[in-house]
Amino acid sequence: MFNIKTCLPKLGLSMKRYTKNLTCASFATLRGTMEDTEMKKKDPEMYSLVREEIDRQNDGIILIASENFASKAVMQAVGSHLLNKYSEGYPGQRYYGGCMVIDKIESLCQKRALQAYGANPDEWNVNVQPLSGVPANFAVYTGLVPPGGRLMGLDLPAGGHLSHGFKTPARNVSATSLYWDTKPYSVTEKGFIDYDAAYDIAQEFKPNLLICGYSSYPRDLEYSRFREIADSVGALLLADVAHFSGLLVSGLLNNPFEYADIVTSTTHKSLRGPRGGLIFSRKELSDLVDDGVFPKMQGGPHNQTIAGISVALHEAMQPEFKEYSKQVIKIQRSCHTLVTNGTDNHIILWNLRPHGLTGSKFEAISDHTNITLNKNTIAGDKSALTPYGIRLGTPACTTRGYKEEHMEDVASFLDRILQEALKIQNERGKKLSAFKRGLTESDEVKKISQEVRDFARQFELPGLQI
Repeated sequence: MFNIKTCLPKLGLSMKRYTKNLTCASFATLRGTMEDTEMKKKDPEMYSLVREEIDRQNDGIILIASENFASKAVMQAVGSHLLNKYSEGYPGQRYYGGCMVIDKIESLCQKRALQAYGANPDEWNVNVQPLSGVPANFAVYTGLVPPGGRLMGLDLPAGGHLSHGFKTPARNVSATSLYWDTKPYSVTEKGFIDYDAAYDIAQEFKPNLLICGYSSYPRDLEYSRFREIADSVGALLLADVAHFSGLLVSGLLNNPFEYADIVTSTTHKSLRGPRGGLIFSRKELSDLVDDGVFPKMQGGPHNQTIAGISVALHEAMQPEFKEYSKQVIKIQRSCHTLVTNGTDNHIILWNLRPHGLTGSKFEAISDHTNITLNKNTIAGDKSALTPYGIRLGTPACTTRGYKEEHMEDVASFLDRILQEALKIQNERGKKLSAFKRGLTESDEVKKISQEVRDFARQFELPGLQI
C-alpha cells in the first residue's frame, strides 16, 4: 500500500519540506486549461475585422437615427465577467444558484430605469431582461393579447415599426401579423399622424391593443389622443419609445407614462446604452408582462447587458446628458424637402421624390463616401426596397461632438452627394446595378470620400479601443 512517509525519503525529500511546499502551492494561482490571451494574438483574423469596423466608424459620418456610440464604462460592463453567469428567472426567484450578485445588479437597473423615466414605482414595474425592442414588444403581445387578438399600430411606410404588425396583401412580413390580427393607421398627405382617421379605424377594428410609437416619424406624439382612442374601444395602450427614449429621459418630448398602460424601449439608440430592451408596465399588468418575457419568450437574461443598461441609465440621469439631448435636436433644423416640413425629435425624413432619386441609390452612394444613413419608406412608396425616403439622425454625431457649424459641413457633403448621384443616374440610367457601377468610376465620389474621412477624424471616437 502506498505510504507517503516511506516514499519521500527514497526521493530525497523530507515530510516537513513536502508539507511546506504543499501549503504554499495551495495559495498559488494555478493555470487553467484555456490559453487566456488577447484577441489580437489568439484570433488575428477576427481582430482584423473588428479593427476594420472601428476604423470605418472613426473615419465616417454616422447619420443612422437608430445608431449611437456607447461609452467606455458601458462597454466595460458588457465585456465583463457577468457574461459567464446563467440566471433564469427574476431577482429572488432564480432557477440557478449563485445569483446573489446578479440579483443586486438587475434590481439596481430596475430602480434606475424607473427613476430615469420618472415612472412612479408604486404604479409601475419595469422588466430589464428583453434582448432588444422587437422581443420586448413581442413579449408584451404574448403576455397581454390572446393568439388571434387584434393589434393596431402606425403603418410601416408612414413611419411605424415592423414589429407593430406590418403585412402586405401577399404575406405577413412581421411575425406579429402572423400570430395576431393587425390593422394600421396612417398619416395625412402632409405626413402627420391622422388621429381622426385612427379613431374611425379603431371603431371598426376594435383592437385589444393600440400601439403608438415609430421608427421614422419626425414629430412628437399626442398621447392624450391615443388614450381617447384606446378608451373608446376598451383597448390597452402601448407606447413604443425605442427611437426617442433618450430625449424622453431628458424631458424634451411629451411623456407617455401619464397615458399609456405599457411603455417599451430599446436602450442603444438615443439612450447610448448597449443593445437591450425595457418594458414598463402598470402594476396590475406586470405579472402577465413578466410571464411574457420569461418563461414564454426567453431563457436566461444577458446579465452583462443589464449591467451596461444600468450604467447607461446612470449616465442619462446626469446634467450633461440633458445638454447632449438638447444638442441632438438643435443641430438638425435644416435640410432639403422634409416630410412634415421639419422635426420635433432626432429624426429627419428627407423626401427625394422631387429629385426622381430613390433612397436605395442615395444610400449606396453615401456608403461609397463614408457617410452612413439608411433608405426609408415615406407615404406613397410602393416598395420598402426602393423607397423615396432617406432617414437621417443626429444622436451619433452629437456624441462625437458635432455642433451646428459642423452640421453645415455635413449638409454640404449631402448636397454634393445628391448632385453626383443625379449625374450618375442621368448617365447610367435608373437601374441600381448600373448606378453602382458608376459609383466606382466617379472621381467626385472618391474626392468626397477622402474629404469626409479627413473631416470625421477630427472627432474623438468614444468607447474601448483595442
